[in-house]
Amino acid sequence: MKKILVVEDAKALRRDIIEMLGYEGYQVEGAENGQEGIERARDYRPDLIICDIMMPVMDGYDMLRELRKDHSTSTIPFIFLTARAERGDMRQGMELGADDYVTKPFTASELIKTVQTRLEKQAVVSDQAEKKMQALRNNMLLALPHELRTPLNVVLGFSDLLILDADTITPPRIAEIAGYVNKAALRLYRLVENYILYMQLELVNQNPGQQQIMMNGITANVKNTIEDQARHWTLNPHPPTLKRTDDLVLDVAEGKPLALGEEYMNKLLEELIDNACKFSPPGTAITVTGRETPSGYTFTVADMGHGMTTEQIATIGAYIQFDRRILEQQGTGLGLAICKLLAELHGGSLSIKSETDCGTQVTVTLPFAPHE
Repeated sequence: MKKILVVEDAKALRRDIIEMLGYEGYQVEGAENGQEGIERARDYRPDLIICDIMMPVMDGYDMLRELRKDHSTSTIPFIFLTARAERGDMRQGMELGADDYVTKPFTASELIKTVQTRLEKQAVVSDQAEKKMQALRNNMLLALPHELRTPLNVVLGFSDLLILDADTITPPRIAEIAGYVNKAALRLYRLVENYILYMQLELVNQNPGQQQIMMNGITANVKNTIEDQARHWTLNPHPPTLKRTDDLVLDVAEGKPLALGEEYMNKLLEELIDNACKFSPPGTAITVTGRETPSGYTFTVADMGHGMTTEQIATIGAYIQFDRRILEQQGTGLGLAICKLLAELHGGSLSIKSETDCGTQVTVTLPFAPHE
C-alpha cells in the first residue's frame, strides 16, 4: 500500500483529500503546515507528498526546499496543490524540485490521475535505479576480484621471496624486486582511489542537495592545465611501459575559468589520456584539442586505437570491460564512468565517438565559472 502525505492548512479540504485517496487504496496522513509536514515526512516516509503553497508557519516552497536538502526525503515525489497557477509560481516550484501541480478547484479524478501518474513514474525510476545497481554488483563480481588479486599476488609473491632468500639476494636484485612491488602497489592504490571517488560521486548524484558542494572550485588557467596534464600522463601512464610522450599532439586554446575544481579537472584529463595511451598502439597520435564554445569550454582527447562499437558506448559504466580476452588491458571500466559523472555533476557533458579499429574521440564540455 503506497503512503501519501497531504499538507494543507484548510482542515475540511485536507480531510476530503485524505478520504478520497483512502477510497483508492492509499494509506494517507495529513499535516496542517509546512513545518509539521517536514516532521511527518521524516517520520512517515511517504511515497508521495501533496502540498499546498500558501500556509501559515511555513509555506509549501520552504517545505519543499528543506525536504530536498535532506537525503532521506530528497527524492520523494512532490505535488503542489494550489490556487496560484501563474507561470512564475509554477516555475519557482519546478526549480525547487516539484514534480507536478494541481490547481484549485479540482475534481477527484484529476487529483487521483495525477497521483497515479507520479507514482508510476517513480516506480519506473526506482526500477531503473535497481537495475543499474544490480548491473554494478554483477560487474563488480566479475571484474573487481581479478583487479584486486593481480597486484596483491605480485606484492605477496615478491615479499615472500625477500623473506625466504633475504640472506642471498644481491642489492641489484632487491632493487629490481622493490620496483615490481612498488608498481603493483601503485596499481592497487589507484584502483582503491578510483573506487572511493566513484562511490562518492554516485552518492552525490543521488542527492541533489549535495551537488552544490562540488561547484565551489574553479579551474583558472584552462590551457595550461590541459597541456600540463596531457604531457604528464603521456609521460607517466599506467603502467609506465605505455609511455607515449612522442605521440602527443596538442592544439589547445585559451579559455575563461571553468566551474570545476582543478583537482577534478586533473582527474578528468588523467583518465581520458591514460585510456588513450592504454587502448591505442605506440607510434599513433594522441591528439588533445580545446576551444571555447557557446555552451562552455570543450576539449577532446582522440586516439587511433581499437575503438568501440555503438552498443559498447551505450553501456559504458563502472566495472564494464570490453573484449578483455582479446585486448588484455588492465582496468575496471571506472575511468570513463568517473569522467561522465564529474562532467554532468558540474553541469557539463561527455560524449564519445568511436569506430572499431579506427579510434576513439572523447569530448567534454564544461561550463564557465560564474562572474564575481
